[in-house]
Amino acid sequence: MKFTINRNLFIENLNNVMRAISSRATIPILSGIKLVLSNEELTLTGSDTDISIEIKIPVSEDLTVESTGSIVLPARFFSEIIKKLPGKDFSFEVMESFQTKISSENSEFTINGLDANNFPRLPEIPDEATFNIAGKILREIINETQFAVATQESRLVLSGVHFTFSPNTIKAVATDSHRLSEREIVLENGPQTATDLIIPGKSLQELSRIIGESDPEITVCPGDNQVLFKSNNISFYSRLLDGNYPDTDRLLPTESTTSVEFDLAELSSALDRASLLTHEGRNNVVDLDLDVENQKVKLSGTSAEIGNVEEEVSFKNLEGNNLKISFNPDYLRDALRASVTDAVIMKFTQPLRPFTVTPNKDDIQFVQLITPVRTF
Repeated sequence: MKFTINRNLFIENLNNVMRAISSRATIPILSGIKLVLSNEELTLTGSDTDISIEIKIPVSEDLTVESTGSIVLPARFFSEIIKKLPGKDFSFEVMESFQTKISSENSEFTINGLDANNFPRLPEIPDEATFNIAGKILREIINETQFAVATQESRLVLSGVHFTFSPNTIKAVATDSHRLSEREIVLENGPQTATDLIIPGKSLQELSRIIGESDPEITVCPGDNQVLFKSNNISFYSRLLDGNYPDTDRLLPTESTTSVEFDLAELSSALDRASLLTHEGRNNVVDLDLDVENQKVKLSGTSAEIGNVEEEVSFKNLEGNNLKISFNPDYLRDALRASVTDAVIMKFTQPLRPFTVTPNKDDIQFVQLITPVRTF
């Protein structure tokens, strides 16, 4: 196996494959990266059993092939070597006993590899239920929900985002039982049969980074226990979570007693200032005091060790009943970060009942739910 390739082109693709490689691989060979060279393309593969990424680099003036073959190399060392090579191009040659020579200008490395036949095969996913979705939409919906998944694995199903695809909509829900984020977007040509998937949050985080801003279309291939996303020259496999996702629709309140509309930037800044102190306390709680009678909104926080903060927050509209509620400011900050409009509406029912954060535009189907904190 021998080839020469443009170093920047290789690094760009290598960085994406490295997202699938864990430093704590349970199967030793999975700490490596698999390279397979044919006369048409170079294929890079990485996997940690939860996600697998395969990237194909076609033969071109940036990639010239002398002889075909395959090898698995230790991913971390290989990646560091390639990034530190001096030249514009580098040459790669597999010799006897899987020893691999990497050279560029005056620099030459020899590292030990492994037989690529021992690398686990990627799952075969039938393409009967395949459908396409705009990369921008998929990335958007991931970023608006993934942050709310559970990080504790006591309820494994909550560590994923629940996607429901239908011919004309895509709906995604994530909750860790303290907060919830639900986003629904209209699709032009979704799958003909409804598809229900629970995809791990960690997988979606990596997929979102790979999709980037420029991918016009993603092909989604759902399988029994895996899902495949294909974009340009990248194939991204993720395992699916088993189990029944809870019926989250029943958690969303259908009416409210108090509502307030905030400018997103104003509320975010006030929350950042309040969090400076509450993060130092044991509880990390802020209080929101809505005084409808006097048309005032006050945000306050206390740290027994440091002191307290109090601020009047400007708002666009406030109506309903007076209310004081306590909550974790980080949950609201995450919700505001995911918001898609310049203003949000917060609706409340009771001091100890969850409240919602929604866009100030009726045509956007996006609701976030936050559970308050009992402080007495």
